[in-house]
Amino acid sequence: MASSSISYLWRDQSAPKGFHTGVSLHGHTNQSQETLDFLANFGNQFPVMRPLLSRLERRAEQNHGVRINYANSYWTPPMTPKLAFDLESHQIEKLGLDSMVSLSDHDNIKAPMLLRTVPSARQIPVSVEWSAPYGGVQSFHLGVHNLPSSRAQEWMATLAEFTANPNDARLTEILVELSRDPNVLVIFNHPLWDLYLIGHEKHEFLVNEFLQKNGAYLHALELNGLRDWDENRKVRRLAEKWNMLLVSGGDRHGVEANANINLTNATSFTEFVHEIRREKKSSVLFMPQYAEPWKYRILQSAIDAVRDYPEFPLGSRTWDERVYHPDASGAVRPLSELWPDGNAPRLMRWGIALVQMMGRGFVSGGLRMAWSDADQLRLALGEQES
Repeated sequence: MASSSISYLWRDQSAPKGFHTGVSLHGHTNQSQETLDFLANFGNQFPVMRPLLSRLERRAEQNHGVRINYANSYWTPPMTPKLAFDLESHQIEKLGLDSMVSLSDHDNIKAPMLLRTVPSARQIPVSVEWSAPYGGVQSFHLGVHNLPSSRAQEWMATLAEFTANPNDARLTEILVELSRDPNVLVIFNHPLWDLYLIGHEKHEFLVNEFLQKNGAYLHALELNGLRDWDENRKVRRLAEKWNMLLVSGGDRHGVEANANINLTNATSFTEFVHEIRREKKSSVLFMPQYAEPWKYRILQSAIDAVRDYPEFPLGSRTWDERVYHPDASGAVRPLSELWPDGNAPRLMRWGIALVQMMGRGFVSGGLRMAWSDADQLRLALGEQES
């Protein structure tokens, strides 16, 4: 029988007592390629945005000979693998716990492979967030943690081949094979987030169909630290329906540490995997930042994405070094290399400056207060169900 417990540090400061280790799951680094498709979707969802986006698209083509290609563009989070690893480790160590960190970038394992050359991070598991197409209209994000080092590249080739040529039956075969390795942990990340905007009813139908076919080869559902409590409560009910464990997953993209972690007495990541898979028990701790208004936290994450970090390594300091787009010949390059005079268009600079200003001083504080009451009420209702 699956046994998941959930605690909240802002309500119970003693929650970590009796545990040896904190585990940070699902964090992203600058090795993660994040799609810009959401910008195109903004124009479809919010008609007021469409004229602005259309103007930017026309000017890019007329002035620079480059047609905006959202599908083949991407941005990367600001933190290097080492900075991300240290951020997550330090948050856990402040609780008086040993730390374990599993970084899972989108569809690549560059971050853990790089960190294995760093003495302080040598034991990091090889993990990935795999975007697995399903049902012809949706992709599910699966956290695949602790791949065997000797076969990690082979596994990545298998996953990439499937993503390029998806087939629902083949997906089941891959999940079966992953599950045969007793040291691998497969988590269904943010299962109720309708990423591709196909409609919540259709999305939930596909989720349940997917779990009916593949739930036996998945080891937990994720309570996501960047999704609101309403959605996480629904995930809890989904876990009850399918008798599945719940685990943490911060989904950090910016510079705020993961908003939830797992508590365990395991002394290695493999031992933690066995605790989840064999003993079927999980203890999730939500950190104080999760109690902040959800819209405010999402805004802060967006601001983190476009903020300047002069202390970071070259290539990660400014937002246009972290956004990539095909040039006129089709080669993908940082936007900073595509501006004709080395500077972003004036309209774009104003837009970025406006977003950055929203993260400062009285503006940020005012937005936080404006969103606080409703979010705190929803959060309190969620806590009462715990």
